[in-house]
Order: sequence, then structure tokens, then C-alpha cells
Amino acid sequence: MAVTENPQANLFPSSPVAHPYFADLYTFDWSKASFAIPALCCISIALCLVIGVLVGHPSAGLIAGGGAMTIGFGVNQRIADSRLAPMIFATFAMAISTVVGMTVGHHGYEILIAAGVWSFVYGLLTARAAGIAWVGQQAAVTLFVTSAFPAGPRAACERALLLFAGGALQILITSCTLHLIPELKAQLFEFHRLAIQSPLEQTSDLILHAHSEARRRTLHALREIPLSLPRLSHTASFTYAIRLTLTVVLSAEAYRRLGIQSGYWIPMTALLVQKPAFFETFVRALMRIGGTLAGAVLSTFALAHLHPDPIVLAILATLAAFLGYVTNSVNYALFSTCLTSYIVFLLSLNALPGPVIAHRRALCTIAGGVIALVIHLDALRRHRAQPTST
Repeated sequence: MAVTENPQANLFPSSPVAHPYFADLYTFDWSKASFAIPALCCISIALCLVIGVLVGHPSAGLIAGGGAMTIGFGVNQRIADSRLAPMIFATFAMAISTVVGMTVGHHGYEILIAAGVWSFVYGLLTARAAGIAWVGQQAAVTLFVTSAFPAGPRAACERALLLFAGGALQILITSCTLHLIPELKAQLFEFHRLAIQSPLEQTSDLILHAHSEARRRTLHALREIPLSLPRLSHTASFTYAIRLTLTVVLSAEAYRRLGIQSGYWIPMTALLVQKPAFFETFVRALMRIGGTLAGAVLSTFALAHLHPDPIVLAILATLAAFLGYVTNSVNYALFSTCLTSYIVFLLSLNALPGPVIAHRRALCTIAGGVIALVIHLDALRRHRAQPTST
């Protein structure tokens, strides 16, 4: 189940920009809406959900569909000019986070440690390289989601494989439809070679095959990744990472004490709405909460009046996913509305009561947004203490 955004949108601007604090609340930039690529990304989601229903395992279908949904957002990301690298890295990162999240669960103190590590790394990555930061964001979100389903190593690996399969299907379909197959082949071959060869063999192979343009581009992309990591001496990024970690750990503690599966929305919301500036966090939290409440009402109304069967639920979830892709860059509140509807329809496939899902998600989203704002009260105090220029 995907919760995504551009993690690097003007987090650390080089100079202040004249911008109304609440402009994002009422701004709908439809020029950024796209319909062709979202439609392509929804193919894998629909396949996962419908196949899951037809074979009698809707829960497996929704897990794979959630992986496909998340990786679909990676089409708009880049790592060293590669469209596929973020999607590939995110697929592996989400699989690893799934195993860790289900292993630590949400009842013990282990979730606090894992949440702190994942959020701190994501906070550092957000300072640079939007594509890499997006991968870190998806890894953290997956950790929170899967911690709601504590299980042993076997069940954790099975869920990770389903998530991986959905992501891989999305990458394959996207590559075919966007004519990225040559790039996909080159990158997968290079990942496999680097994984099985010794350093000496790798060096020899690089010399022998330096003439290969496809391989050269792949290696260039891999070499660029360490260069994209932030420097710890960057005071702004390090401070933001510390603040984000504190926010997420406190939210994870609230989640742990609450003790319900839907509680993972508390640290997830805190992670996604927390920004360096108080007013950015405040507006983000308002939009997230407002969109979640709207989506909860709309999806609950639809379920109460349509009484859909599993196939119709799969279609509704795919439609909501499509609208989520379309509105992701248009308006964050509108995107949150579509995302909430998608999740309610998705979980209803697993015979979970839609109204209960919507109600709990709304409450947990509000709690996560409030915690993020409370952590920022000191920033608001400093903002008010600053002398105004005349």
C-alpha cells in the first residue's frame, strides 16, 4: 500500500521565496496531471488484485498489488538519469523492510529502534538526490506497514516475496510499455554480475568491456549513488534528520502503546508531513488530515451503498490508485483523498470492515499530524521571535 510524494521538494532552499503560507491548500496544478503513465502503472495493480481474487487468495493479491502501486510512483523519480534505478532499488529496499518490520512487530521496543534508524537515514537522504530519498521514504513506510503484522521468518519472507513480485511486475510492464527494456536488461545484468563476482574479477571485466555503452551508463549510475549521499557537516540536513527521528520515534511509541494494527498510520503520517519549516509541516498536516477524512467518508459511503463483490472491489481499488497517480503532483490533499479510498477498498478485499478501516485511519492520521506539529512548536517560537524587516 503506497504512500508517496516528492521527498525533496524545496526542503532546503538556497534563498527564501515569497510564498503564501497556505497557498498549497487551495492550489490545484492540473498542468502536472498525467493520464497515460498512470493508466500503464495500473495494469499491474489490476492484475495482482484480480488474480488474487480469482485464485481464492485476495490477501496475497492485495500485498502484491500494494508493491506494484508503490513502485509505480518511481516512474517519476531519477537516480543518475535512470528511470529504472529508483524502482529497482525501492523493490529490494521494501522487501528488506518487510522482513525487518514483521520480525520486530509493534509490541516491543524493537520497533522504536528500527523506526529511529529508518527515519534518520531517510532524513539524511532527503537533503539531496530526490530519487534516492524516495527509495528511503518507501523503505520507512514499508517498515511501519509490515510491523502491524508481526510474524516469524517464514511468513515475513513470504510477504516480502509477494511485495517483491508486485514491484517486479510493475517494473516489467513499465519497461515494456515505456520502451525501457534495453536499460532494464543492462541494469539487471550489472547488478547480478556485481553480486557474484570478486572485486578482482569485476575490475578485469570492466576493463575488457569498457566499450559497452549500456554497461558504461549502468556503472556510472551506480557510482553516482554514493556521491548523492548528504554530508553530515550539512547542518540543515542533519538537524532535520534529528528532528524527524525524534518525531517518528515518539509516534512509534504511541503506535506501540495503542496496540492496534491501524496504529502504523501514526508514525507514517508523522514521517510524511514533517518538514524543516513549521508552516510547511502545518500545511502538510492539514492537507493530509483533510484528505484522509474526505477519502474515509467517500469510500465508506461507496461501500455502504454499492455492497461490491470482490471483483468490483478490485476495480474500485484500481480506479482509486489511478486517481492517486494522477493527482499526486496536483494537490496533496486531493492525493490523500484518493489514497485513503484506495486503501479502504484494498483492505476490504481481505474481508476487513471498510468503515472501521476508514475510522481508525482517520484517527491515527490526526494523531501523527498532531505529534509532528508538537515537535515543531519550538520552531514556531523561534519564527515569532525573529525581528521583522521593514
